[in-house]
Amino acid sequence: MKPVTPDAALAAVVGSDPLPRTELTKKLWDYIKSKDLQNPENRREILADDALKAVFDGKDKVSMFEMTKLVSGHVKS
Repeated sequence: MKPVTPDAALAAVVGSDPLPRTELTKKLWDYIKSKDLQNPENRREILADDALKAVFDGKDKVSMFEMTKLVSGHVKS
């Protein structure tokens, strides 16, 4: 896969180095799991901390599917 470059908001979570989307997604999930940001009552929801709020357009929580769409807006091909 062709590497993509995260913008400043996403780089705060996954780092600023260009990386394939698969690796970007893996790093994003590693961050979410390390900070225990999945909603315990609905595991499909991600609860945003300050770093993720910048990526999630200021939303407190998003679904996994919405997260993918929002993250796409923070990468350059």
